[in-house]
Amino acid sequence: MDMGIRGRKAIVCAASKGLGRGCAEALAAEGVDLVICSRTNAEIEKTASEIAAEYGVSVTPVACDITTGEGRAAVLAACPDPDILVNNAGGPPPGDFKDFGLDDWRQAVEGNMITPIALIHETVYGMMGRGFGRIINITSFSVKAPIPTLELSNGARAGLTGAVAALARKVSPKNVTINNMLPGPFDTDRLRNTSKAIAEKTGKTMEEVQAARAAENPTGRFGTTEEFGAACAFLSSQYAGYITGQNIVLDGGALNATI
Repeated sequence: MDMGIRGRKAIVCAASKGLGRGCAEALAAEGVDLVICSRTNAEIEKTASEIAAEYGVSVTPVACDITTGEGRAAVLAACPDPDILVNNAGGPPPGDFKDFGLDDWRQAVEGNMITPIALIHETVYGMMGRGFGRIINITSFSVKAPIPTLELSNGARAGLTGAVAALARKVSPKNVTINNMLPGPFDTDRLRNTSKAIAEKTGKTMEEVQAARAAENPTGRFGTTEEFGAACAFLSSQYAGYITGQNIVLDGGALNATI
């Protein structure tokens, strides 16, 4: 299925690996030229060269911290008029509410709420003027079902969800959509690192922990970055203009809810 976005330009944040890379690859497969970023120069350069070689599109790597004003400026300088924006950033660390100070909360909000809002503010009006735009925020299914050990993430991501809900309706007459993708357990470095910590704490092997965690999911497995990227590509497509302001859960049925 041709998504109708060949020749479009996209910014994909935190794209050197994991869900961000899955989105970047899926968009590249549809002929979208990319500006991708991550904090580590070697990793983002390697990812860019691999994607460009595989899909034959232009891929510009930017090594930066997207949660800073300087990082956002560098990315926007490389792609000032994107048609597609995929907001993504690493989540705050786990912990307990009693141990978090105000600086922890400020950092979480800066990274997972203010950063995507700032990028949206700088790009959405140009999209409206051109009559096409797709903005996708990668958040977490904790927006719908809070995770006890991820209170910083729960708060910041829920804040972003509320902040863009009305805007998504305002910009939709100009063929600009804003949607949130809410991942559950996907086979990424973040999930594997969590499993490693559980293994060290419990004395179990990494394989045992991974198998047990996968078995807890209704599908009996973790999601793949390819599946996530394909969903992102569809939401970025010409066919998704009637989908906006939505929180789309991708979790293998882990969120046990009727609606």
